[in-house]
Amino acid sequence: MLEVYTFTVPGRPIGKDRPRFDTRAMRTYTPRKTKIYERKVQQAFRLENPEATPLLGPVKVTIFAYFSIPKSWSKKKHSWAADGLIRPSTTPIDCDNIAKAVCDGLNGIAYKDDHQIVRLEVEKVYTEKEERAKVFVESVPDWEG
Repeated sequence: MLEVYTFTVPGRPIGKDRPRFDTRAMRTYTPRKTKIYERKVQQAFRLENPEATPLLGPVKVTIFAYFSIPKSWSKKKHSWAADGLIRPSTTPIDCDNIAKAVCDGLNGIAYKDDHQIVRLEVEKVYTEKEERAKVFVESVPDWEG
């Protein structure tokens, strides 16, 4: 049976920062902001999927990252963004970094490990509502040839 988990991470989606290196301890570490967001992803998942067990086998992850429309924009440009004619394509938030933060946060709770992900889709859009990330995690058939 194919399973699907859906959940929403409230707040502005963030991308995973690069690992940092502590020269005194001589080790790498994940930046605090990234760890906080990954925990937020885990909490949102568990809240909306309390009975979930990690999926086994191939997995597809779809992420819709919603960003607020800049208040400084003209009414015309605001309207274009609301209608989906303009998409968030400026730095600093890259689709791949959003995916990394979300997928790493789901390790061990939505699936055993993110190496199970065989398909990944990330879409950035503007919204007039609250900023958020809507996530879908679904098992996919493992076709053997």
